[in-house]
Amino acid sequence: MNLILRAIAVTAFILSQAAVAGEAEVEYHAVSPDMQLPFSEAVRVGNMLYLSGQLGYDSETSSLVEGGIAAETRQTLENIKAVLEKHGSSMAEVVKCTVFLADIKEWAAMNAVYITYFPSNPPARSALGSSGLALDARTEIECMATVKN
Repeated sequence: MNLILRAIAVTAFILSQAAVAGEAEVEYHAVSPDMQLPFSEAVRVGNMLYLSGQLGYDSETSSLVEGGIAAETRQTLENIKAVLEKHGSSMAEVVKCTVFLADIKEWAAMNAVYITYFPSNPPARSALGSSGLALDARTEIECMATVKN
């Protein structure tokens, strides 16, 4: 939990410094206009896009995908891909990811799927175990990516 709070604090500090310095405009992108969630789906600062953590949530079934860590990791990365593309970026533009695991023992199974989404020039990454994730997910992944336009 302490690492999560540190990651949030560092991200908030970076965003606030860019905004205060006036170097870049900050754009906040809501998850959905009809959902009242206490976070943005993505925040763009200059040519950087900061994504909130994604889960292996299937919007068609309104639940986490079944099949364990591999299936959840695949759906999580598909959700990340969709958010990136929605906001003018792509998986190839990802420069940093943080992977949260409900059980660090599932790292190898998560990694087997993760590497298929970054076949070349993999982004920097941190991975850590936690005492629990939202919706009882097995993994949550957040990313930072560049935006070309």
